[in-house]
Amino acid sequence: MNKDWAEKNKQIQVLLGKEGTYREGIERLLELRQELFEQVTCIINGFPREAFYQMPYANAPGYHSKTLAYSIWHIFRIEDIVAHSLIQKEEQLLFAWNYRTKIGTNRITTGNELQGGQIAAFSKELDVRALYEYAKEVMRSTNELLQNMDYPELYRTFEESDKERLIQSECVSREEEAVWLIDYWCSKNVLGLIKMPFCRHWIMHIEAMQRIKNRLCRLARKGVDPIAYCGFSCNHCFLGQWCGSCRTQYNACSFATCFEDKTCPNVACCQAKNIDGCYECEELADCTKGFYTPENDGANAAKAQAMFIRKHGKKAFLKVHDKLHEQYDFAKTQEILGHDMYEGLAILEREYSAK
Repeated sequence: MNKDWAEKNKQIQVLLGKEGTYREGIERLLELRQELFEQVTCIINGFPREAFYQMPYANAPGYHSKTLAYSIWHIFRIEDIVAHSLIQKEEQLLFAWNYRTKIGTNRITTGNELQGGQIAAFSKELDVRALYEYAKEVMRSTNELLQNMDYPELYRTFEESDKERLIQSECVSREEEAVWLIDYWCSKNVLGLIKMPFCRHWIMHIEAMQRIKNRLCRLARKGVDPIAYCGFSCNHCFLGQWCGSCRTQYNACSFATCFEDKTCPNVACCQAKNIDGCYECEELADCTKGFYTPENDGANAAKAQAMFIRKHGKKAFLKVHDKLHEQYDFAKTQEILGHDMYEGLAILEREYSAK
């Protein structure tokens, strides 16, 4: 489990267990849920449709053997069922807001009963954007529930009638791989449900989603030019595990995802001019498009790298980047190259000359 998330989860558990600190625990839980959900958002905004039904770790033991779409469905179906049917005894959002039709599936279960190819086939039929909207609404609704919950409510337990209501809803498959969930949920009090479906369960599956998308990115980048259109080295980018590069469909560049069509203006411009990258453009030095927008913190460092590539080539550029990373601990190139493109170019050339 992600160490940072695990530590935050541990602190939250302690805070929730005491009346004097439970409110702080709720606030920290909401912050952690938002942090985790941002991981889901980045995947939704940066990955092509086919990524959501691929299984790069099929048959492996662990949650990463599933798909991205299945993981989102599973997390939020469980939360919808637990928050609305069990705790609040009201209609689930899947039905109340007609999300089944929007998402494009007749399934209403948590998906625990699905195996192998069934998971891939189920994932392929889903409208991922609608699924994401469902997930957002479930999170919002649960967050509201948590914010309005009084401390004594945390210790409310459940009865046989609650268990029977879940059985009759048919939202949990009666197959062996799934039916145990009903006994598991009903054996806990509200606090126990907050700790697992609303927190730790998220961590386990979102961490698995990270492993899936990392693998998909590595596969997408295999054999692909590691130099981005703007001149960055994808081999050295701090977002390397997130992004398959702007030369693939798995472009999750933090700048590209700012745009509705997920296309960086630098990429669009180079493709329109039929050039390999900004380093082949005569307007490079004065360009203010896309990543080169003056307000962008890394604009001049990016230009410096593109100018170096134009002068010395990609192979030399990658070697210089290797040398910089051997000597310095940095995540973003502007930390080393500064904020003046000519100063940055001079630094790169000094490293190039020091063979």
